[in-house]
Amino acid sequence: MIGYGLSEDQKMYQKTARDFARDVIRPAAEHHDATGEYPWEILKQGWELGLLNTMVPAEYGGLGLGCLEACMLSEEIAWGCTGIGTAMEANQLATAPVIMFGTEEQKKKYLGMLTEGLREDGNPHMCAYAVTEPGAGSDVQGVKTRAVKDGDHYVINGQKMWITNGAKASWYFVLAYTDPEAGYRGLTGFVVDADSEGIEVGRKEQNLGQRASDTRGITFTNVRVPEENVLGGKEGGGWAQAMGAFDKSRPIVASAAIGLARAAFEHARDYSLERQTFGKPIARHQAVSFMIADMAMNIQAARHLVWESAWLHDQGERNTKEAAFAKAFGADMAAKVATDAVQVFGGYGYSKEYPVEKLYRDAKIFQIYEGTSQIQRVIMAREIYKEVK
Repeated sequence: MIGYGLSEDQKMYQKTARDFARDVIRPAAEHHDATGEYPWEILKQGWELGLLNTMVPAEYGGLGLGCLEACMLSEEIAWGCTGIGTAMEANQLATAPVIMFGTEEQKKKYLGMLTEGLREDGNPHMCAYAVTEPGAGSDVQGVKTRAVKDGDHYVINGQKMWITNGAKASWYFVLAYTDPEAGYRGLTGFVVDADSEGIEVGRKEQNLGQRASDTRGITFTNVRVPEENVLGGKEGGGWAQAMGAFDKSRPIVASAAIGLARAAFEHARDYSLERQTFGKPIARHQAVSFMIADMAMNIQAARHLVWESAWLHDQGERNTKEAAFAKAFGADMAAKVATDAVQVFGGYGYSKEYPVEKLYRDAKIFQIYEGTSQIQRVIMAREIYKEVK
């Protein structure tokens, strides 16, 4: 673990998350993976410890942590289980546009809702980032959802897809066109209460991995949203809001990929010392030991990329390229490490009785959500050529 330069507070946050992952998340991970049950009890305990909504500023009830601290916590939580971690961390993406662009009234109401108390059923308030659509994932400008002004309200119609926390959220950040003829400049962000009339939440998706996460489609049919819920108070800012959120959230997601890879590496390393072939532990076979060495090297490299991108964000500097570096490298690295961990375990690795099978399934989504690995390369290339004078 990188530990240089960390303050005592940062080390405390890191230890709190590490202990929570070890003592609370890991013992429950297998159950939630097998059943797909949403981890409300774990989320409640995390909320009580302050591990949810960590980037919400202190004036709205949060810890006001920076992106670097959020990355440190995300890695530890994901080491416990990335399915449970995704359920916990989804609030980071949904709150990012509100933190960065919301009006004072919007921040007080919607950020305060997450931090000030529990729901009537005793569970914490969650939120969701509702941008992706059946025909618009990587191509965000291709969204079909429309918002039409009607007096002092907007009427929203459209369908969103693969929305994390879709059925559990108290409110959504929704991206919709208010002026389709204006291209991306016609996109507007809205904060939409989840109990608004006309919202229909679809069935829970049966995903390959990260099964504790609640992923659903959401349909908006003539949903009336008051004009004060236009994020930032004016039309046309939705593209910057959605993309700005990614610069903040992608290092955090990449950190989760590192946490998963770290878990896979540890399992593979320990198993390689136990498993005997040809009269010696397989760790003493170069073919295996080199795999373990590559795992450790690439985990460390990914962490450096993540921490740099997070540090830049915390300094108020543009980190779009560096966040793409971290997200793409972290995601691809986690998928490779998990695959190699299964290989180290051999036939046992293909069995649900051993932990690397779950990690292998959980890893794949990192190359897809919050911008595919291919889209990250598009972003990298664009940013690189911008630098040419």
